[in-house]
Amino acid sequence: MVTKKSSKSSAKSAGKKSASKKSASSRAPASKASKNEAIAQLTADHARVKKMFKQYEKLAKAEADDSEKQKLATTICAELTAHATAEEEIFYPAARSALPEPDLVDEADVEHASAKDLIAQIESSSPSDDHYDAKVKVLGEYIDHHVEEEEGEMFPKVRRAKVDTVALGEQIAARKAEIMQGKSR
Repeated sequence: MVTKKSSKSSAKSAGKKSASKKSASSRAPASKASKNEAIAQLTADHARVKKMFKQYEKLAKAEADDSEKQKLATTICAELTAHATAEEEIFYPAARSALPEPDLVDEADVEHASAKDLIAQIESSSPSDDHYDAKVKVLGEYIDHHVEEEEGEMFPKVRRAKVDTVALGEQIAARKAEIMQGKSR
């Protein structure tokens, strides 16, 4: 049983805990309840694609069948295209307006342009073509660099700017689903 005095102090400490939880949650990755929170979602995309690049590298080293490599490269390109499009249309404009210096967003845009160029080259060729494996490998290296900057610099700054990443995440999830659905047709 709780007395009035102890419930007041509990309410105060709960308020303090709640306030510190709020500030911690604005810095920490989203919980399971908000898996569609923008930064958690984009970070999960990064991890998923990184894993696919590692799978591709194993296939290339094992001199796997071209159809197997093509299928995985096509999946990588589709995932990256959906991710980049959603970032450019939804996340980057929000980051640009929230951050005092848009340099990180400008750099990310340029990195996306380079990645899109390689994606187009990969999509228009086949594993039997010269430099196909090299293009996939270089795309993976571009993406690794891009991810380091986003996760190490841009995402923390966006969190500190108190951008509504939950609302952005809902928009990003819907846009990516729309793009992926269009690719499967």
